[in-house]
Amino acid sequence: MISKATGTFSVKLELQPASAQADAAVIGRRSLDKQFHGDLEAVSSGEMLSVMTDVDGSMAYVALEKVSGMLAGKHGGFVLQHASQMVRGQPFQSIRVVPDSATGDLLGLDGEMRIDIKDGEHSYVFEYSFSEQS
Repeated sequence: MISKATGTFSVKLELQPASAQADAAVIGRRSLDKQFHGDLEAVSSGEMLSVMTDVDGSMAYVALEKVSGMLAGKHGGFVLQHASQMVRGQPFQSIRVVPDSATGDLLGLDGEMRIDIKDGEHSYVFEYSFSEQS
């Protein structure tokens, strides 16, 4: 059964030093810290690599973030993997739970998250399910 969690989050991004190879490829590195509110009450931390293009509104990023907190009354954690692009302002997102990364009461968690940004406010829709653990 697929469940849906919705809510808002705040994010803090801080520029981090990149390798010489990343600098040469114009790849930026940032740490990220988030606070989720709503059906997912949690904090997360992780790292992001991104690249901007010369075309306004086109970019790509990859990130990994470890989420810890409570989802639908269950305590635990999981890791999200991001691989997303923006093509001339149109977002194409892939934000998924890393297989077998869930801990605590969230063991067996699988799912996909969508992020929406409107008027500077961040919100999420997280569709998820639980598999049987062997």
